[in-house]
Amino acid sequence: MNKSFKIGNKLVGENAPTFIVAEISGNHNQDYSRAVEIIHAAKEAGADAIKLQTYTADTITIDCDSPCFQINEGTVWDGMTLHQLYREACTPWEWQPRLMEEANKLGLECFSSPFDFSSVDFLEEMKVPAYKIASYEINDIPLIRKVARLHKPIIFATGIAYPEDIRLALEVCREEGNEDIILLKCVSSYPTPYEEVNLRVIPTLAATYDCLTGISDHTMGTIVSAGSIPLGAKMIEKHLTLRRADGGPDSSFSMEPEEFARLVQEVRILEKALGTSEYLLTDTQKLEHGGSRSLFVVKDMKAGEAFTAENIRSIRPGDGLHTRHYEEVLGKTAKTDLKKGTPLAWELIQ
Repeated sequence: MNKSFKIGNKLVGENAPTFIVAEISGNHNQDYSRAVEIIHAAKEAGADAIKLQTYTADTITIDCDSPCFQINEGTVWDGMTLHQLYREACTPWEWQPRLMEEANKLGLECFSSPFDFSSVDFLEEMKVPAYKIASYEINDIPLIRKVARLHKPIIFATGIAYPEDIRLALEVCREEGNEDIILLKCVSSYPTPYEEVNLRVIPTLAATYDCLTGISDHTMGTIVSAGSIPLGAKMIEKHLTLRRADGGPDSSFSMEPEEFARLVQEVRILEKALGTSEYLLTDTQKLEHGGSRSLFVVKDMKAGEAFTAENIRSIRPGDGLHTRHYEEVLGKTAKTDLKKGTPLAWELIQ
């Protein structure tokens, strides 16, 4: 496994900040200026990258209304054919070089999901820095092989993938000498119910397939994506729109800019808070350790007087003898007169 690699100018993986991707998908609603506005919103919210989808209705499916092309599985798109949905949701190809240029001007990386050979060729002309394979394409072995041969990072969504689908896809990449792989935990349900997410599988994916992992999150809110960080997610992908009320094929499960900004903030806080697995005290903790308990004289004592439970106690702060010596000190005597509040020390004991 490559523990880290670059997508464009940004490092992904070990010892790198979580790579946060804003997916535009069909949230542009066929309005170029709106797509640009989403890119600017992503930058302001703190995203690292913009992701597009590169297909046409005719490159991803066919115009057919027979039952197997009808959407009727309890999704937000029920009642449409696949061709109708993709015709509405696709991002015009002529926009995509300009959108990538706009993203790059803002310091954002920009890559895409191809869905056939022609879209890979088109994206190569754009010089995208990485490719995402959508979960429904994880069994398109010719497509995966073509992308793997480009030796650019490949991000796989696993939303509908059986273990053997993942194994075969990664086997193809490695046959082509491409080890720059990220597996995204994903559920192809829009929006995803929380009880179906199964975040605990993220480290299982990393261990089983020996690659970096992350999440493509279709739940509402920030908690699931943020919760993936302690489990090892190195990439988070969330759909971004301007306002859900504006409508569109993916709007109902997309984040608004304020929510996306909150997610980025939560992730960055979690990264700081996670720290290291080694148990260490910070400089502040070391300083505060001096405020812990120790043995003190709590009543005035005369030289030769015996130490008892009435005249010595374990109290704060920590300037006196360690409390583990309490039983040992009881019954011994004071070398000199001792005032109340004196930190107990061996040189005061006889």
